Amino acid sequence: MEPVLSTAEVRPPASPKPYTLISNVSLKLLAVALILVFLYFAASVLITLLLAILIAYFLDPIVEFLERMRMPRTLASMITVLFLIGVMGAVGYGLYSRGSDFAANWPKYSGTLRKAVNSVEAKINGIERQVSEDESSSQPSQKKGPSKTVAGAENALRAALVHIIGSLSGLVLEVTFVPFLVFFMLAEKQEVWHSTLQLFPVSRRTSVKETLEDLRDVLRDYLVGMSLMTLIVIAASSVFFWAMGLDYPILIGIVSGLLNMVPYFGAVLSWLPPFLIALSNPHSAGSYALIAGVLMAIHMLANNLLAPALVGKRVRLNALSITIALLFWGWIWGGMGLLLAIPLTASLRVICDHTQAWKPVGRWLSAE
Repeated sequence: MEPVLSTAEVRPPASPKPYTLISNVSLKLLAVALILVFLYFAASVLITLLLAILIAYFLDPIVEFLERMRMPRTLASMITVLFLIGVMGAVGYGLYSRGSDFAANWPKYSGTLRKAVNSVEAKINGIERQVSEDESSSQPSQKKGPSKTVAGAENALRAALVHIIGSLSGLVLEVTFVPFLVFFMLAEKQEVWHSTLQLFPVSRRTSVKETLEDLRDVLRDYLVGMSLMTLIVIAASSVFFWAMGLDYPILIGIVSGLLNMVPYFGAVLSWLPPFLIALSNPHSAGSYALIAGVLMAIHMLANNLLAPALVGKRVRLNALSITIALLFWGWIWGGMGLLLAIPLTASLRVICDHTQAWKPVGRWLSAE
């Protein structure tokens, strides 16, 4: 016969002590802080590795096609990487030559920019004098000279360019190592795939394999779709600028087209290059309105028609998660963070969808 416990002997389970909860929260905050520090200080290495992974996913279908043509995978990988280097070198040389011509003619554009800035300043000063007549009479306005104004604008432009280049976090390291990493990832794909699966217990390898396959499909669809959409936007912008008779239509088409692909803000950022070129020749206000309207239309068509057709619904990220990702990764890694924000967030969403404890996070990130 089992003994009957008295009410004094039956005690409820002990609740966690307050200092234990505080300690757990402190450890989690410390872990988050360490991760942020690691992401910031290891930016060059992480960006190099992530770029290599994305490019390898992008080029893998070409290598598989050459492999089906009875070509050894190592040779196919080498040919593919060399072809990519050749294409990038040709494009870079073309952009450099056009950029050099633009830099040589910069005084013409800076002079026009100086006139525009002075005109705007004169109107602003006139409004200030009308609104605060007494204050302006007692305290004479201190105008900045035209040269200082334009110099400030040029310095701001140089600072922005330096910030973008600096955010690449070791450009030389990336350019040097990325081709080798891509080649080894392509040539040793099966070995890397098998070794990755060996890192996990046997009971979880099937789930990990499905996660990696889903991750491969999502990243490949995103990269191919975004590349095609970017080329279409650049071509449409260049043709439009050529039809308007603007100088350097291909150069500003490339810059404007790339800016147009920035989520949300690209529709306005893409106006800046053609507006600057249009200042060199007399254009009416209707011309600037036409540029803004056409670029806005291209942006809307690209995001509402081309993106669903080319990128598809595999990325499945809602607008809020994309915005937060752009803010976070742009803050951590600058320009490269903006470039990698969406694929990184899409990868996180795939991992969350295949992890039971993280599925609510995946549902929050997705568009569903």
